Amino acid sequence: MSMDTGLLDKILHETIDVIERSKEQIFEIAESARSECRRMEKEVKEIKEQTLRIIEEVDHWEIEERKARRRLMRVSKDFQRYSQEDIRQSYEEAHNLQMKVAVLREKERQMQAKRTELEISYANMVKTAEKAEKLVTQVGVAMSYLSSNLQNIWEEIEKLQQQQQIGFAIIKAQEEERRRIARGIHDGPAQSMANVVLRAEYCEQLLDKKPELLREELRALKDFTRSNLEDIRKIIFDLRPMDLDDLGLVPAIKRYATDFAGKYQIHVEVNLLGEPRRYTPAMEVALFRIMQEALNNVWKHSRAGEVKIIVETTPLAITMAIKDDGIGFNVDQKQPSQCFGLRGMREWAAILRGTLRIASAAGKGTSITVKIPVEEVQP
Repeated sequence: MSMDTGLLDKILHETIDVIERSKEQIFEIAESARSECRRMEKEVKEIKEQTLRIIEEVDHWEIEERKARRRLMRVSKDFQRYSQEDIRQSYEEAHNLQMKVAVLREKERQMQAKRTELEISYANMVKTAEKAEKLVTQVGVAMSYLSSNLQNIWEEIEKLQQQQQIGFAIIKAQEEERRRIARGIHDGPAQSMANVVLRAEYCEQLLDKKPELLREELRALKDFTRSNLEDIRKIIFDLRPMDLDDLGLVPAIKRYATDFAGKYQIHVEVNLLGEPRRYTPAMEVALFRIMQEALNNVWKHSRAGEVKIIVETTPLAITMAIKDDGIGFNVDQKQPSQCFGLRGMREWAAILRGTLRIASAAGKGTSITVKIPVEEVQP
């Protein structure tokens, strides 16, 4: 990657100047928004107090209006005691109070509507102010990043490119793994389940025609189903070992090593130095996948007859070493067939701020050592 650093410096400085001016404008927007928030907060408080006073006034005059209506009813029923003038006055008093209560209720409704509208506007203004303040912080981070020297920028660009390549490789590997699993399920359990259905239908026919043969056929069907159940459990274990969740890292490694040794006829010895501990799920999964990939490389490339896995636990770190007696390889030379596997292991270690070291030489086997700092230990 070649470029005139002087030109890049000029571009960066101009970019920083533009961002600085934009940051100042955003800051002004944030300050204006906060000022408007304070004003609206005060206005909301005032309108709440006014609404409360209106409600109290409505309650008071509703009581008076009910009293006036009761008085009107009494006067209207007793013509001998009350005159027409008394009735007229009572009617006017009741009517006036009724109108006053109606006006006050309408005023209360308008005040509540205005309060609701103000509260919504206030909430939106608060969000605007928070977004502006957050944007000021983000712009500051961007300026700090752009103000760093060019070498650091190119290093970051190279790291991002490597991470992107790793990301693409991981996606490709995931898709290949999904296709492999789909083929395995289609050719294995799916075909077997179809066979179970056919044999079950055959059992139904035996029940009607030759019941004496049914018991033996059911026994064979049960054995066949049990065998397929074991195959499904193996598929599930490859996807996510239950031992990793239930028992922890070391038991899961031992279980996998035992299955690996039986399948590929490669002796695998697992040793634990220190006390057995439980770690965070992310740490246990990362170490397990590194071990899994290392054994996969042993089977594919090393021609080894024996593998030793040593797990050392301390309060501050966990270290795992995988050593084989295979043909080895030149670490300084790229190994296309192993490139993704080794890079994937380094990526697992880097995610947890750990280190991964590979030592190998032609004819002297390979040793992979990963060390992860311990931040949180689960009981």
